[in-house]
Amino acid sequence: MTVMEQRGAYRPTPPPAWQPRTDPGPLLPDTEPYRVLGTEAAHGADPELLRRLHAQLVLGRRYNAQATALTKQGRLAVYPSSTGQEACEVAAALVLQDRDWLFPSYRDTLAVVARGVDPVAALTLLRGDWHTGYDPYEHRVAPLSTPLATQLPHAVGLAHAARLKGDDVVALAMVGDGGTSEGDFHEALNFAAVWQAPVVFLVQNNGFAISVPLAKQTAAPSLAHKAVGYGMPGRLVDGNDALAVHKVLGDAVRHAREGGGPTLVEAVTYRVEAHTNADDATRYRGDAEVETWRAHDPILLLEHELTARGLLDEDTQRAARDAAETMAADLRARMNEDPVLDPMDLFAHVYAEDTPQLREQRAQLRAELDAERDGQEGGHR
Repeated sequence: MTVMEQRGAYRPTPPPAWQPRTDPGPLLPDTEPYRVLGTEAAHGADPELLRRLHAQLVLGRRYNAQATALTKQGRLAVYPSSTGQEACEVAAALVLQDRDWLFPSYRDTLAVVARGVDPVAALTLLRGDWHTGYDPYEHRVAPLSTPLATQLPHAVGLAHAARLKGDDVVALAMVGDGGTSEGDFHEALNFAAVWQAPVVFLVQNNGFAISVPLAKQTAAPSLAHKAVGYGMPGRLVDGNDALAVHKVLGDAVRHAREGGGPTLVEAVTYRVEAHTNADDATRYRGDAEVETWRAHDPILLLEHELTARGLLDEDTQRAARDAAETMAADLRARMNEDPVLDPMDLFAHVYAEDTPQLREQRAQLRAELDAERDGQEGGHR
């Protein structure tokens, strides 16, 4: 008797009862990123939405520039700029209702600010002052996530819990292309699809996971194609087209709210500046590549559309710039104030009830601080 003749042996052909659980056709993304600006579809766009997107993009660009300058002045420990990606950041914040939740990564401070969080509070973590600088419940914004993709399972858990409770809530989770290589990404998408959780995953594909290009991370046709393997729709969108990102994310949020389950959106964009202020991007990409993407700048694309429709004049542009400068001046002034910090705050809000290890660490730090203070007082006698 051969191995294949044995009872229960593996056979290369599945039994007749096997069938696909989901028709893959409707889940597949388009072959090209979805665009609106510069097409006929843009002609029917709401003028107020276009103006709002423009004002937020100008504000966001100035915010990125000011935060980057603060790192050079020693007022921020690190800043991962989203310059060039502002369309994704702003659209993600604007498509959500007040009751919805945003789950950002470390690069998404602009989305956090656009959601309504105080600009200084949004930078507190990156300054090194506190675990997070804002109350997540006030604006329904989870803390900035510095570990890659760990916020994604949290978003799924919240969305699933909301659905079980009957709450009309959608979670939108943001992640970079590098985060799609993490196990948390797989676990989050798998659970979201199985549970049909009301969550939207926005992947900002900016070309590099620090210095690693996308081609060295995945051989998939696109990151949006990964959605099919989990049983959810994948959408591919031009991440520098603010109107297109707003439309695709808006559709995905409505789909989730109506019980349609999760969607994976890949926004094709570009990180114009370095990964952070500690990165030398010239070691892995050339100036010509960066300049090519500068010509596809999200602000320029939107301003071209606004100008063509007579919706952008000098007064409107000046008002947007003035608002951005006012924000930057306030951010600069407040970040130049030295905060009063208590090292013992390290242990606040870590657990609802202290663990033995936390109590031991607190006592050790208290003893060290008391000894340091006693030594300083003794030196002044």
